[in-house]
Amino acid sequence: MISRRSTFKAAAGIAAAATIGVQSARAEDKVIKIGFSMSFTGADAENALRVSQGGVFAFEEANANKAVKGYQFLVEKLDDATATAGQYDPAQAATNARKMVSDKAIMAALGPQMSGAGKAMSPILSAGGLATITPSSTNPDITDPKFAAQYRPAGKPIYFRTVATDAYQGPNMANYMADTLKIKSVYILDDSGAYGVGLADAFQGQVEKKGVKVLGRDRLDPKAADYATILTKIKSLAPDALYYGGVGQAGVKLAKQAYDIIPTMIKAGGDGMQSADLLKGAGFPAVEGWYATVASPHVIEDPKTKDFSDKYFARFKMRPDDYTVTCYVGAQVIIEAVRAVTATGKAPTREAVRDAIQTVSLPNSLLGPISFDGNGDLKDKIISVFQIKKDATKSLEDPDAQFKYVGVAPMA
Repeated sequence: MISRRSTFKAAAGIAAAATIGVQSARAEDKVIKIGFSMSFTGADAENALRVSQGGVFAFEEANANKAVKGYQFLVEKLDDATATAGQYDPAQAATNARKMVSDKAIMAALGPQMSGAGKAMSPILSAGGLATITPSSTNPDITDPKFAAQYRPAGKPIYFRTVATDAYQGPNMANYMADTLKIKSVYILDDSGAYGVGLADAFQGQVEKKGVKVLGRDRLDPKAADYATILTKIKSLAPDALYYGGVGQAGVKLAKQAYDIIPTMIKAGGDGMQSADLLKGAGFPAVEGWYATVASPHVIEDPKTKDFSDKYFARFKMRPDDYTVTCYVGAQVIIEAVRAVTATGKAPTREAVRDAIQTVSLPNSLLGPISFDGNGDLKDKIISVFQIKKDATKSLEDPDAQFKYVGVAPMA
């Protein structure tokens, strides 16, 4: 924690949209800093902005409503992407984790956005006892007790999620494609990243169990400009569908080139393909018809989120998506954890906040009931399926308008 006087120095260099709790802080209040590490540069930048603002909004609300008596929240934004990588960079993510751990005023964190960043950050956060809540990182290894020595060497879980993992996202989409889309064969691609490989592995394992023939699998180089050779090979094999595990850097190019070479084939991916960055980077007609999943309930079209959506739009001049909500709810978990600690009359510490996060229960969040298992994973696991269908009456770069919800993927 830091006093109000020192928040002005601490806020230097922080992006204006991510700096809160300074002007509104009362002189007698103490300030709790929350680290945000997401991919604000490169292929997933717009998605990072849209998602992270959900957390910013929650902390602004908490400050305005005096949710934690005697305390105000200050967000510090850290970019885990680099121009060289063109997307998230594990080395930069590790640097961010070390920076957050070394700043004793940071009591908890939100992020990262990507699993590759999460794998780099988790051991460092564990050593520093700093809990983080990710709104979109889905690789299951990070919270799997089999890998505890690698990702939480200090023992206690510090990596919490407000989304399901790829242990559900990949297999459940395999069920949807086999049972609903009735595919009999598929070709699988991944982008070589931790998220993409893990998602594709999970999808492949389940789709084979469903009796769908996997005609091949290749790994894309995200920095390569041309995937024509691989796509031409896929065309010659004529599978019913193409499934891609990966994020936007390779995904945008894949969508563009797949439209030229295999325009009528069923194409699907994970939540790495559910973003404004794909719509803006590949555009129509290339993106038309793609399926994508989100590792959370679809709540943006639910009437209960209308007030949140309208207030978010008034504040940021863009519409939220489902991962904006998972970030908002993740921030609410942190706020409730800090409130629970201070209610005992004790000053918040990292350890106390982590322990409180582990036991937090939000029965009526915008996502429904929120609580975590002993590894930090969300207890309720829902995978939502979307398809891109052009709505020319709305912005063609707005995921809320162009990704049409088609249902919940069947459980594996």
